[in-house]
Amino acid sequence: MTVIRSTKDVNALTLTFVAEFAAPVDRVWQVWADPRKLERWWGPPTWPATFERYDFKPGGAVRYHMTGPDGTKARGWWVITDIDEPNRLEFDDGFADAEGEPVDPEDLTHAVVTLEAAGPGTRMTTVSTFRSAEQLERMAEMGMEEGMRQAMGQIDAILAG
Repeated sequence: MTVIRSTKDVNALTLTFVAEFAAPVDRVWQVWADPRKLERWWGPPTWPATFERYDFKPGGAVRYHMTGPDGTKARGWWVITDIDEPNRLEFDDGFADAEGEPVDPEDLTHAVVTLEAAGPGTRMTTVSTFRSAEQLERMAEMGMEEGMRQAMGQIDAILAG
């Protein structure tokens, strides 16, 4: 399995995923940098993503939606806060309204993705930091941990293609 560990730490307000891939760092970087590749895994298999705006640079805005099996659209936004290609990506992430704009700009998580060589492959560590224990628990109740495990489980097929 791609995800080798996930850890919810209520004291640190974090949810961490560690995944390993049989591909070099620069190839794994592309599953973040290329929105068409990102669409193939961001979201669990039954909730595929569509990225409508993808300004991949510090300060850049990202707008996307995931479409559920019944056609329901769950919208989200990112603001990219830092990029150190091909090793680190940071962004703020939150829920969006029907126009793709933040529902509540203060109700966000901050994600830090790091990629490092691990033998012949890559270890990807993704840490989401929440603003409160209540926000972390709300996202956990919504299935974020299992959803991210399923989503990241799709990356191997992208890297193999």
